[in-house]
Amino acid sequence: MVESGSANPGEQPPGTPRERRLGGDTPSSPGGRPPEAPRDSRPALPALGPAEIRELARKLGVRPSKRLGQNFVTDAGTVRRIVSLAGLEPDDVVLEVGPGFGSLTLGLLPPARHVTAIEVDPSLAAALPVTVAAHAPSLSRKLTVVTADALRIGAGELPGEPPTALVANLPYNVAVPVVLHLLAELPTLRRGLVMVQAEVADRMTAPPGGRIYGVPSVKLAWYADARRAGPVPRTVFWPVPNVDSGLVAFIRRDPPEVDVPRAGVFAVVDAAFSQRRKTLRAALATWAGSAADAERILRAAGIDPGARGESLGVAEFARIAQAATIGES
Repeated sequence: MVESGSANPGEQPPGTPRERRLGGDTPSSPGGRPPEAPRDSRPALPALGPAEIRELARKLGVRPSKRLGQNFVTDAGTVRRIVSLAGLEPDDVVLEVGPGFGSLTLGLLPPARHVTAIEVDPSLAAALPVTVAAHAPSLSRKLTVVTADALRIGAGELPGEPPTALVANLPYNVAVPVVLHLLAELPTLRRGLVMVQAEVADRMTAPPGGRIYGVPSVKLAWYADARRAGPVPRTVFWPVPNVDSGLVAFIRRDPPEVDVPRAGVFAVVDAAFSQRRKTLRAALATWAGSAADAERILRAAGIDPGARGESLGVAEFARIAQAATIGES
């Protein structure tokens, strides 16, 4: 189900008083009073406060669901920080997953060309255009809401222009699968900034050689260069989760140049980390057919059979998958 916002173009979104810039000494005016300091010309972002979010939840009869990993951002400063770090450009079409009550959505609408929000909860999806129309009526035309599961949605199910940036507070329980699925389905996504559980952020951005480096690290590296973009304390959410969160920024890049499909490379990655304490010769035995076949493929790829999966980068995994296909021909 798709809902598009509409608004009176003449109306302007409500804002908060602009803050004065603090500087050095200010010369006095002829009347003895200092002239008013220059004001920040940037419009204030519309925002939802904790009380408004709880009231929306009460009206909709929504209780945050652990099954859906629902923890809603209630801090306007965190929203402003995410929007700033996302580095959106005027021509960006933003894809937001799990908009909830609309805290982040309201922050994304001003700098973006358009925002497409995917929400799995029908009641929240239906309420989001209403909330945006109430808090930022002149921006509601820039919003499209799709009621769907982001883990299953395809590119053809998204209306309008294809998205160029992913910015989202992702549900903890599906964060990595959602990011990987969307990067696979939507080649137009050039970059993204997602908020995930802190431990997951570490795993997504870990380099080879570390204890936390694993399947999420390698698979995300197939699509993009990723990095930690900062911590997020648990206190900015409602309900307050038991863990802190982290921001992950990524920029899409070309995958390794090999004549083997992505699924073939990912099969090697899954096999290598299914028994991460074992050498690659042993860990890849079932995938290759035998330990001897695994060793032959590894040597053909220029990889030490005694190495472990955590020591390889995505390019090395791609070479292993390539060597396996050469051996079959």
